[in-house]
Amino acid sequence: MYHRFDAVIVGAGGAGLMAAAQLAGRCNVAVISKLYPVRSHTGAAQGGIAAALGNVEEDHWIWHMFDTVKGGDYLVDQDAAEVLAREAIDAIIELEHWGFPFNRTPDGRIDQRRFGGHTRNFGEGPVRRACYAADRTGHMILQTLYQTALKRQVTFFDEFMMLDLLLTDDGVCTGVVAMDIETGEIHVFHAKAVLLATGGFGRVYKVTSNALAATGDGDAIAFRRGIPLEDMEFYQFHPTGIYKMGILLSEACRGEGGILRNGLGERFMERYAPTLLDLAPRDMVSRAIYQEIRAGRGVDGKDYVWLDLTHLPADVIETKLPDITDFVRTYLGLDPVKDLIPIQPTAHYAMGGLPTDVDGRVTVDAQNTPIPGLYAAGECACVSVHGANRLGTNSLVDLVVFGRRAGRHMLQFVRENDFHPLPKEPDYRARAEVEWILENEGNERVAQIRAELQEAMMTDAGVFRTGDGLKRLQQKLGELRNRYTRIRIDDKSRTFNMELVEALELGFLLDCAEAIAASALAREESRGAHYREDFPVRDDANWLKHTLITRTSGGLQLSYKPVVITRFEPKERVY
Repeated sequence: MYHRFDAVIVGAGGAGLMAAAQLAGRCNVAVISKLYPVRSHTGAAQGGIAAALGNVEEDHWIWHMFDTVKGGDYLVDQDAAEVLAREAIDAIIELEHWGFPFNRTPDGRIDQRRFGGHTRNFGEGPVRRACYAADRTGHMILQTLYQTALKRQVTFFDEFMMLDLLLTDDGVCTGVVAMDIETGEIHVFHAKAVLLATGGFGRVYKVTSNALAATGDGDAIAFRRGIPLEDMEFYQFHPTGIYKMGILLSEACRGEGGILRNGLGERFMERYAPTLLDLAPRDMVSRAIYQEIRAGRGVDGKDYVWLDLTHLPADVIETKLPDITDFVRTYLGLDPVKDLIPIQPTAHYAMGGLPTDVDGRVTVDAQNTPIPGLYAAGECACVSVHGANRLGTNSLVDLVVFGRRAGRHMLQFVRENDFHPLPKEPDYRARAEVEWILENEGNERVAQIRAELQEAMMTDAGVFRTGDGLKRLQQKLGELRNRYTRIRIDDKSRTFNMELVEALELGFLLDCAEAIAASALAREESRGAHYREDFPVRDDANWLKHTLITRTSGGLQLSYKPVVITRFEPKERVY
């Protein structure tokens, strides 16, 4: 089936919906989503969205910018960080005008809370910068933006899975190909401009806070089309996932005063971040947890520590952290008002992804040459405001600031450009891939390959890494790639064939894993979330640069591009 729209957005999370809101009513726009939109993973973001409003104490956008650059271990592009910090304030006001139900101060202003790595006056101490709606901030962003998009009559294609990206021979994006999951029918979407807002790929790891749908579809499809991925070695582990399950317990717990304790009951962050303590950046806290465990100070000799909220007033826990309280009671049978909570780091967020400029245009080289008509925003993109480690609450800012900028630039683009012709048989690749999976009669199971992939990634590309481990991981990925060619699925139907969907997703996960492993092996230093035990020191002389990895007919190729530095020279990161 053929469709034609001025603009097509793939993904209905915060970035996609924010872009759609800019385009709606001004051009013909469609949103394609693998899920019903309000089930998108943005809804899992809990604690807050950063903006230097200064509602409860003094704050300034440049302090926010500094914290973002320092938190990213100086791999952040500072021109983008300045855009993020400045425009966060306008974006929050826009959300408020669209009906976002923020928590309020007694005098009616938007309330703000503390979050890890956010400080006053360039690092003097914690600051209240996170605007929030209890611990349901992402959920409320989705609801607000989806209702805005419906009101503006955006066309939605729910439960459509993107299978291919259409590019002309001279590199102009002309649309996408997607499968209607309900019927299995293949659809071609012809467009002047396409925005990829497909989210992250946390499902490449065994223990993760990510939704089942976070399988890197947009990144992998673009990667297959020869578009590079940037800084894939930087993958964030959030310190406080529920032990063994990975379900996120927001940093808002520590923002409200929660404390991390080891098996001896010690507040161990005093050893690692004497100023910010439990509100140090996530990469440092995650490493500190594992260091405590390695030193034999885990709980009962096991690989977890405690999150302690028991000293907080019960009404704070019940009213400001209601979802977290519910998770702990439901999944653990514990009461956070009086019980300690077992936690361990959980794979959480991709700092890397499709390289873009500050208007969301996907770029292809070290000179930031844009691909006409192709945009990306949100976790699948890398505008590099997070560098080597994202600060909590900056993901939601990223979504709304750069989703909005991408949407506005797309509007200008579709007004100034006409449709490019589609290639001959535009759905050929997508149909061939689907038919191959349906008809292949191998002896390998998708679930088994995925489980081995997730285990290997957790072991050798997790919080701690070594050269030997990453080489071992590459060998394992090669084996899994080979076995993937021999998969077989039992369901041969076209209607809601989730076995087919999972097989397609496994292919995307393998692409992302290979990019992570190769990028991580090459970077012989430790920076932010990428910690090499064989190269434990940050090396600005050789590695203050972004990685670009490209799939070519000759294999994966690595290249690099400089970091944009405008205001803050790199320094040692101390908290």
